[in-house]
Amino acid sequence: MNIRSFISLTAAVILSAVVAESKPSQPNVLFIFADDMSYEALGAADMLDIDTPNLDRLADRGVNFTHAYNMGGWNGAICVASRTMMNTGKSIWTARAANLDAYVGENRFWSQRMSQAGYRTYMTGKWHVKAKVPEIFDVSKHIRGGMPNQVPVGYNRPKDEADYAAGWKPWDTEHGGFWEGGKHWSEVVGDNGVEFLEQAAGEENPFFMYLAFNAPHDPRQAPKEYVDRYPLDRIKMPVSFLEEYPYAEEICGKNLRDERLMPYPRTEYAVKVNRQEYFAIITHMDDQIGRILAALEASGKADNTYVIFSADHGLSVGHHGLVGKQNQYDHSVRVPFLMVGPKIKPGSKNDTPIYVQDLMATSLDLAGASLDGVDFKSLVPQLKDDSAPHYDEIYGSYIGKQRMLIKGDWKIIAYPTAGVIRLFNLAKDPQEMKDLAGDSKHAAKLKKLRGQLEMHMDYLGDPMSSIAASDYQDLPKK
Repeated sequence: MNIRSFISLTAAVILSAVVAESKPSQPNVLFIFADDMSYEALGAADMLDIDTPNLDRLADRGVNFTHAYNMGGWNGAICVASRTMMNTGKSIWTARAANLDAYVGENRFWSQRMSQAGYRTYMTGKWHVKAKVPEIFDVSKHIRGGMPNQVPVGYNRPKDEADYAAGWKPWDTEHGGFWEGGKHWSEVVGDNGVEFLEQAAGEENPFFMYLAFNAPHDPRQAPKEYVDRYPLDRIKMPVSFLEEYPYAEEICGKNLRDERLMPYPRTEYAVKVNRQEYFAIITHMDDQIGRILAALEASGKADNTYVIFSADHGLSVGHHGLVGKQNQYDHSVRVPFLMVGPKIKPGSKNDTPIYVQDLMATSLDLAGASLDGVDFKSLVPQLKDDSAPHYDEIYGSYIGKQRMLIKGDWKIIAYPTAGVIRLFNLAKDPQEMKDLAGDSKHAAKLKKLRGQLEMHMDYLGDPMSSIAASDYQDLPKK
């Protein structure tokens, strides 16, 4: 080799090394998901007296998207719609009609698209989407169904203190549920998350981890020491408490499974016990999340990892005389959404209205992958500038019985089967307790929002105008 060739080759090697060194590596994505967790059930939200120290640390280290919403549900199991939208990237009525087998075959699922972008994909916990996990994740373990088994004695409780003393207890392993298999399911997800991160520590490819807790879905079971942390005198009643919601039968049905968890009429004692158990299982889950985050630090990959925590939808647990998530109030459609990662400003809050389903678009954007065919929006522009445009309105739905639209400070909820429309000013009335629909001063606002809701329904292909409410099915009654 002559000197000129040697110099040219050496220059090429040096240039190649410089380019390789300067090319940013793809970030890892660690997604942690809860089931039935309202936006308020987070210590960092400063709304409830609840212990979530590990999630609070996430909020301190990154951004808290304070107004994240689920788009709705096409049956009583709201999580099915939420998770299907999230994993396909399709808005609610498109997702409902989708042939998911075709999506799998065409590599269009969230995890498949991350895999195509060069990621090693992991999954554990709750799935509840009509697709087979082993076909779309590289590694999976302990895939769970929709919910832990609930038993008859877990419903209609507690009627009073004597009924509680003689009845079902959240730490009793006799009835299975979260205790099925011998170890609490949240602890199993924690174990699997730690194990996956130990594997990832030795891998070169970036990872995408989908860790899905069943908690805090009912049966809200936790070890006794967690329940004991919440004596009833520590539990405050929701300010929106009602003994019975005036339109309960029309909007979801008093015999809907979720609503039968607590006796009618709702009582302070029953609400406090149910919230005690709700808080306890969340704190127990938070401890497992702490283990996962510690394993991420130990892996040496934390500095190049985006950690995202959210939930599929919220829960009432006594708000407005309701128990479940089959309603359009913020406690049931709004979820926590925390994000930590490179260049995210610590301790920041962003009150831009978003959908929880923006998760897929966001992670694909961070991975440098195409967002083609995804209906939801990436949050990356919001991470750079929280004044960046996002959604003009937030739409919500539940089967053929409820529709909702939020625009600015205003929210409209329509109950077509009850012939009722409700109007709230969220800025002045965040607990949604003062219905302004009958106030003539707001007639123009109500009319405008109603028209915008109808336009949004048309835009999304909402079938409510052409499909009778009876064609939608709630969960089977137990």
